[in-house]
Amino acid sequence: MKAFVLAETESAARELCAGARTLADEVVLVKFGAPVTGVADMCLTVAVPEGAVADDAYVTVNAAFDAQGASVVLAEPAASILSVVGRLAAHLGTAAITDIQSVSDGVATSMYFGGVGVREAKATGDVAVYTVAAGTFDGSAATGGDAVEELAWQAPASALVKVGSEQLPPSDVNLQGADVVIGCGRGFSQEDDLQMARDLAAQTGGELACTRPLTEGVDWFPREAYLGVSGQIIAPKVYFALGLSGQMQHMVGVAKAGTIIAINKDKNAPVFKQCDLGFVGDLKTALPALTNALA
Repeated sequence: MKAFVLAETESAARELCAGARTLADEVVLVKFGAPVTGVADMCLTVAVPEGAVADDAYVTVNAAFDAQGASVVLAEPAASILSVVGRLAAHLGTAAITDIQSVSDGVATSMYFGGVGVREAKATGDVAVYTVAAGTFDGSAATGGDAVEELAWQAPASALVKVGSEQLPPSDVNLQGADVVIGCGRGFSQEDDLQMARDLAAQTGGELACTRPLTEGVDWFPREAYLGVSGQIIAPKVYFALGLSGQMQHMVGVAKAGTIIAINKDKNAPVFKQCDLGFVGDLKTALPALTNALA
């Protein structure tokens, strides 16, 4: 049995290849950009030519799949990958099962309706196509050889035309690779108050993250730092939920954390029903005390 993996980032490539190894005997990785070695039996790289867009890689990817063949496809839910995997599924005459969090005996489990429901689905065709939520597999378990091959770009008959591009501000956010993540919510009333969260991050070696309002409302964080059902989904060893209510749309993004520690001044906040350790108190008092206690 062979698995076909589509990934854009190195962390996702490692995680998905590790998961693919539990489902198949042979793993082929299609990596957008630089190759990742030691995680699959073969790494096929895709370089997007100048003036082209990654979404149009579907012709190249479809041809690679036809040449390799596979019984299961695992894809990273990155924007360009989603476009490509959707077209691959259509090419195969099937549908992609999205955002799975586990798969056993061909039955994939995922959350839906913003995380309030659990769905089980099974592919009916010869090939199962999945997009996989981050944290579903253990990337450290990835194994494989170092065979690398660059795929020749095949442009579609009706290619997208890039009319312009804008360089986004650089971001050093790396939530997927962090063991400790400090999540900040609207309990931080002023941007200067975030220094308390930065102090905790420095003390624990953690990465800062946020709820949606702090990246789309007040623009205190880059878009990559937003956690939740329409943001990033992570699985750190420890997640600090600071000044956030714990609505389901956010907690879906951290449900796989090993330990959740919460601080909120509202004792009735939903986060206290979902955390392992909770402190009721004002952030300006409780957070520095916690940081000092961890020193």
